[in-house]
Amino acid sequence: MTSHKKIIPFNKPFIVGQELTYIAQAVVENSHAAGDGPFTKKCEAWLKKRLGCHKVLLTHSCTAALEMSAMLINIQPGDEVIMPSYTFVSTANAFVLRGGIPVFIDIRQDTLNIDEKLIEKAITPHTKVILPVHYAGVPCEMDVIMDIARKRDLLVIEDAAQGILSAYKGRKLGSIGHFGACSFHETKNIISGEGGALLMNDEKYFERAEIIREKGTNRSKFFRGQVDKYTWVDMGSSYLPSDIIAAFLYAQMEKADQIMAKRNLIYNLYLQALQPLAEKSYIQLPCVLDHCSVNGHIFFIITRSLDERKKLALFLRKHGISAIFHYVPLHGSPAGKRYGRTCGKLDVTDKVSNCLLRLPLYYQMTEKDACEVTDKIKDFYKRL
Repeated sequence: MTSHKKIIPFNKPFIVGQELTYIAQAVVENSHAAGDGPFTKKCEAWLKKRLGCHKVLLTHSCTAALEMSAMLINIQPGDEVIMPSYTFVSTANAFVLRGGIPVFIDIRQDTLNIDEKLIEKAITPHTKVILPVHYAGVPCEMDVIMDIARKRDLLVIEDAAQGILSAYKGRKLGSIGHFGACSFHETKNIISGEGGALLMNDEKYFERAEIIREKGTNRSKFFRGQVDKYTWVDMGSSYLPSDIIAAFLYAQMEKADQIMAKRNLIYNLYLQALQPLAEKSYIQLPCVLDHCSVNGHIFFIITRSLDERKKLALFLRKHGISAIFHYVPLHGSPAGKRYGRTCGKLDVTDKVSNCLLRLPLYYQMTEKDACEVTDKIKDFYKRL
């Protein structure tokens, strides 16, 4: 009889409640499968209430939300946006598409977030935006960032793709800056396959945001009966998600606390089990500052070298465990060199990108699975 080795994937999409029922309801009962339907409104209301922001528009991706924010603030060719290099390409692309210039600065050694102490040095007369990325759902130092922005008359756009329901000093991520962008991609905590949301905290942007999301038309006003016909009034694109997507997403939102609790259970199990290796300086573990709370989105370890990370990943793979690296820093990429520039050295970014390894973490993961992962990591370091 052949025995099959158990595979522990890095991520696994999941159904947690009424997802399939709500999809059927959207199509059959509501007769609304296109964008901006009843389930879209429910998702937006949930986000507004839970995150504490003033206006929410659901989008088809976090990328779309970032692109909308670039349009809303009228990014012009030559405008500079200060951001970490250790992030996904959408963080930069949204502004490059409008002629903006990403200015990459280094990250902190502890949280892996943008180093707030380096921001002021990167500001020039062309700077328009500070764009903190809350890596792994760990909050950036938002008080310092907002103080700099106020003092230098800059805008703050939070890339909270990974930060749903994480909080900085009690305030949910995405609700602190002028704008926030969320993701509901299948790798995130709350999922809809693809999906995102634009969070806004300044009323002057609300009406134009609706127009940009609706292909540059005032269609939303038409459906509310505020105009007798709709027409093209501004730039825009098709940033609406289907209400079928929103139906799936709303079912996940209903179980958000349950999902977060499960992810944090696995996160804390990892943290406790791997602490002895960190104390021996074999690995670095995630750091969450006392005034922050996190959502259990990513659990990573940082090895001592690129070679060690490769060997550990291969060792885990041989035992059926998928552990993967993360971003190739944008400042070293072909497009990053073409469209952006750096300010200062990015030594921490380069080190982290070579040595960071993300461990499996998903809703259906069991405590036994997590113990299997940590046991194998311990075995690896014993063999060293």
